[in-house]
Amino acid sequence: MIFETRDQAELRACMRSLQEARVDQATIRIDTLCGRLTQPTTYRLSRFITDG
Repeated sequence: MIFETRDQAELRACMRSLQEARVDQATIRIDTLCGRLTQPTTYRLSRFITDG
């Protein structure tokens, strides 16, 4: 996991910084954890790393 937030604007800013750093976008995964009424929605940014 690279980054986790409840704010979509922070998620977009993190994605922009990764693009500027020329991180391969095919290795990025965004998960949206829906909390419904008990927890707020959380956005999690992860990066796939090859074994080896």
